[in-house]
Amino acid sequence: MTVREVLEDLQQERSIAYTTVMTVLDNLHQKGWVRREAEGRAYRYEAVSTRAAYAAALMNDAWSQSDNPAAALVAFFGMMSEEQRQALRDAVRIVRVPETLEAPQAPQPPQSPQEENPGSAGEATGR
Repeated sequence: MTVREVLEDLQQERSIAYTTVMTVLDNLHQKGWVRREAEGRAYRYEAVSTRAAYAAALMNDAWSQSDNPAAALVAFFGMMSEEQRQALRDAVRIVRVPETLEAPQAPQPPQSPQEENPGSAGEATGR
């Protein structure tokens, strides 16, 4: 989106200056949250990450800073609505790989008789 497109979206809810939007987008670009590409005399901005990825990173960061991660998860799950818990169950089902879908192991090549019993080669020749 260009600064003008963002401005038009925001102005549907409140009055805001073009330079404010431009400054915020520039700051987001400098912090690595958006990328931009020159388009004529303006820039076209695009988010670097999705909202879902950002939310996941925040949750992971908060969880990893806990001195008791299991207790933090229990407390977090306790705060969830039934709808959120169902979404969690669905997500776990998606992430879990059933045994039937796991990649099969590559078959091993048959071993030669010498590999099966390394001492047999010398014995067969009588040495």
